[in-house]
Amino acid sequence: GSDDASRAGADWRLAVWTLCSVLLPVLITAWCSFQRSRRQLLIRDIFRKSKHDWHYTDLFGQPSYCCVCAQHILRGAFCGCCGLRVSERCLKKADQRFLCKEIMMRGTAGAASSMPHHWIRGNVPLCSCCMVCKQQCGTQPKLCDYRCVWCQYTVHDECMVDCLRTEDCTFGEFKDLIIPPYYLSAINQMRKEKRTSYEKVVPYCRKHWMPVMVLANTRSGNNMGETLLGEFKMLLNPVQVFDLSKIAPAKALQLCTWLPCNAVRVLVCGGDGTVGWVLDAIDEMKIKGQERYIPQVAVLPLGTGNDLSNTLGWGAGYAGEVPVEQILRNVMEADGIKLDRWKVQVTNKGYYNLRKPKVFTMNNYFSIGPDALMALNFHAHREKTPSLFSSRIINKAVYFFYGTKDCLVQECKDLNKKVELELDGERIELPNLEGIIVLNIGYWGGGCRLWEGMGDEPYPLARHDDGLLEVVGVHGSFHCAQIQVKLANPVRLGQAHTVRLILKSSKMPMQVDGEPWAQGPCTVTITHKTHALMLYHSGEQTDDDDASSLSE
Repeated sequence: GSDDASRAGADWRLAVWTLCSVLLPVLITAWCSFQRSRRQLLIRDIFRKSKHDWHYTDLFGQPSYCCVCAQHILRGAFCGCCGLRVSERCLKKADQRFLCKEIMMRGTAGAASSMPHHWIRGNVPLCSCCMVCKQQCGTQPKLCDYRCVWCQYTVHDECMVDCLRTEDCTFGEFKDLIIPPYYLSAINQMRKEKRTSYEKVVPYCRKHWMPVMVLANTRSGNNMGETLLGEFKMLLNPVQVFDLSKIAPAKALQLCTWLPCNAVRVLVCGGDGTVGWVLDAIDEMKIKGQERYIPQVAVLPLGTGNDLSNTLGWGAGYAGEVPVEQILRNVMEADGIKLDRWKVQVTNKGYYNLRKPKVFTMNNYFSIGPDALMALNFHAHREKTPSLFSSRIINKAVYFFYGTKDCLVQECKDLNKKVELELDGERIELPNLEGIIVLNIGYWGGGCRLWEGMGDEPYPLARHDDGLLEVVGVHGSFHCAQIQVKLANPVRLGQAHTVRLILKSSKMPMQVDGEPWAQGPCTVTITHKTHALMLYHSGEQTDDDDASSLSE
């Protein structure tokens, strides 16, 4: 009997130990998971209430030190506006102890026309030089040296003297682009008092002041927009930088009414679609009677289709290869030019025209035929699986697939029998074609100069500010591909101030600036709408296909 009791006791102990060995890791994991989620909730709460623009990272891109405890940190939080870096456990202290960049001066400081430096200690940019002794800063492996969040000047710990702490900040290299906090305070006060004589406010009265606004589409270009937003906020006043996924361009552009007339420059970070969206908002300003506040527009190309930015000298696509500082210098040095904008009206046939005509605004091109069919197929698949289309290379590969597929199907043949074309009221006899493209700008199809073709024939010059459209025909997808690699010329149908195209029968793919749709019998009329004020960058153009310029 005693043996049975001892065996039962041993079995019981074994069961308890087994249960503990299973439950203990589960409980520890559950406790850790609970603590982690509680910590994340606290961090999120600090982020939400803070005046800093905190972001969390699992790995800093350069050696970093906590601004509170001065310990070396691999991960933690950083402010996208002032550049503070802090460990997770010191986040609350840092949030209470350090001020972020002020977008507007508080209290009585509104009447000021200058402000002192705003110094932040440690984590200075690599290869930065001390403004006092001109030697390199941030070379020691510890929290050391200072950086001003406005002028970006850096100073060694040992070179930092009291007079530098109270000295007026010059706003550094980009003083002509930055909107100072004291300026916004002064204008805000004047608006409250219903005064409009801003001319005496500094730097409104300064001759070369050309404040810049950055409008970034964070959905364009594989999240590059998100990174750029942070970098521009570091260099400029955060009030100048807008995320178009959170605020509409029309609302963002109202900042122009606080700034000098005809002086503001807007940098649009996104594809041609984003640029069109901003230009539409600028047209709304004209309707509201705000014509004198209209800005000039520069482009940083992030999307897939960047033919407009390529035409204006800003390149075919930005992938982070040029520093943000250089982009701002390019915006400062760019020349103002005009861009024609066109009204495209599509009136359906039949039903006694009871339906309202569709009206589009065109900046780049209108087309009917194979390239519109490729865009339509691409668009339909991107709507179904957007995650597949985050890369510019994948997008071009899918476009190529639909182009070659169309060669086999020939869905657009005998277009010349289905349409009539009028240029400035004159009927044009069409040869055997599959597509017609109406161009406002020099580039088409992701970097191809369509009107010029191989460049071996005489043709009238194409411009984007002459009130003329260039009209070309193509024999199919294969012909389009040949033109893109400079092995063929387009069928040049002519130039005109007004283009009218009548689709007599059947359904055909059409597109305006990359927005495609399937269209039944209709009349398409393209007329001049307005001019947009753009900025032209005369530096290197990144034309993928321009091999001829390299061989010269």
